[in-house]
Amino acid sequence: MKTKLKLVIFASIVFITASSIAQQKKINVAESTIEWTGKKITGQHTGTLNFSSGFLTFTNKELTGGEFAVDMTSIQVTDLEAGKGKEKLEGHLSSDDFFGVNNYATAKLVIKKATKIANGYKIAGDLTIKGKTNPITFDLAVKGSSASTTLSIDRTKYDIKYGSGSFFDNLGDKAINDEFELAVNLKM
Repeated sequence: MKTKLKLVIFASIVFITASSIAQQKKINVAESTIEWTGKKITGQHTGTLNFSSGFLTFTNKELTGGEFAVDMTSIQVTDLEAGKGKEKLEGHLSSDDFFGVNNYATAKLVIKKATKIANGYKIAGDLTIKGKTNPITFDLAVKGSSASTTLSIDRTKYDIKYGSGSFFDNLGDKAINDEFELAVNLKM
């Protein structure tokens, strides 16, 4: 009986200690931003996406993990005006040619490992877009209650091949770069 009591007390102390060391910091989805840039032979387009949710996990004040969900139905084009191609491009990006938001309304990033570097952390995680998950690495700067990164994503790894010169011949000036860029700013 005394052994069981000691075991329960020990387990409680370990749980309380572990709980006080790890801390989840939720992002403010209204203040956090994702800006995207997609390039093609004849120029580029820019726009935004919104987070659905997200958090970073800190253990002993060091980043150790996190998870983010992006609302793919929120895709907006910012370099074109309404009535001048904006709606058409937003519709095409939402279609199955690109992100297929009717079937894949959420993209997800799960941080698997964070390694301290001079200007923040080297992040290794799993990125899921359009139901396909691939590993990804990037640098994340963390300062106080904010974090930021700029990263490139190869869309073809997520079965987004429309206009890709890697998969289609004779596209000429209609070819679209396989990689698109994201500039992410997190507010917690």
